[in-house]
Amino acid sequence: MTKIMTPTRCFAVLSLAGAATSAQAQTKAAAPLRYKDAVEANPTADADIQVVTEYVNTLVGGNAEKAKLRLAGNYKGYGPSAVDSTTTEQLLRRWQQSYATQTNRKFTFVAATFRVKSGNLKGNWVSLWGNYAFTQNGKNATFPVHYTAHVTNGKIDVDRIYYDNLYVSQALGYKLVPPAAGAAATGK
Repeated sequence: MTKIMTPTRCFAVLSLAGAATSAQAQTKAAAPLRYKDAVEANPTADADIQVVTEYVNTLVGGNAEKAKLRLAGNYKGYGPSAVDSTTTEQLLRRWQQSYATQTNRKFTFVAATFRVKSGNLKGNWVSLWGNYAFTQNGKNATFPVHYTAHVTNGKIDVDRIYYDNLYVSQALGYKLVPPAAGAAATGK
């Protein structure tokens, strides 16, 4: 018995073959980048860790002007939320405000470093992972922080800080209050 390939069957076979080829291509394209292909040991590890730890310790210690010496002229900071960003001058103002209200500031951390080989994150990075603590209005707050800084020519040019801002606010006694039912519906 001879089977005749109808145009519909032919189209179905070609579509399946194309889908299989496309799925294979997507699988290859989506394969995760291996660690050693993306990052490597930072050849200036000790110097970069020193830059970042001195910067952070100087800020926490109460001397924002001295810490500024560790920042590049084109410095840009990000965090803790995705939409937060800051310039050098904005950062210094925020720390000056913190010095006026916070006491017993302390940041205990461990440091790690690596070099990203390519892409828009290329370069030497230092990460600090630890806990920041302070007292404000008689209330103590201690919370985990992750800070990562990009170091170029001995200066921090980009950094990102991550911590739970809501937790800190609640530790200081602030309450999160939902909007009134009518205001939520009208957007007011």
